[in-house]
Amino acid sequence: EAQLVESGGGLVQPGGSLRLSCAASGFTFNNYAIGWFRQAPGKEREGLSCISSSGSTYYQGSVKGRFTISSDNAKNTFYLEMKSLRPEDTADYYCAVGEDSPLGPCPDPVYWGQGTQVTVSS
Repeated sequence: EAQLVESGGGLVQPGGSLRLSCAASGFTFNNYAIGWFRQAPGKEREGLSCISSSGSTYYQGSVKGRFTISSDNAKNTFYLEMKSLRPEDTADYYCAVGEDSPLGPCPDPVYWGQGTQVTVSS
């Protein structure tokens, strides 16, 4: 069964750091686009950081310079390193793997992770 399993969310103080992991099983994501999305309460899901199948990297403006997406193909896992976290980063975070989208820099997901909650609060 193909699936993405996320880990690494939690409660962190403003200014703190977290690393989210997304492990793929049942398939390899080498030839797909990958990305991280988040959804805050009452808001639409938004693409934060993505890597296209050709290797182009995208960061949404509010996370540029603070978040870093990376992948380890040998482990079939990709990551989102988050630094200088702010209360407004509080949301459910989702990883996704899919096809390159003609509508934007983040993939049209074929697979979604189950989501992990990130809360930034003192």
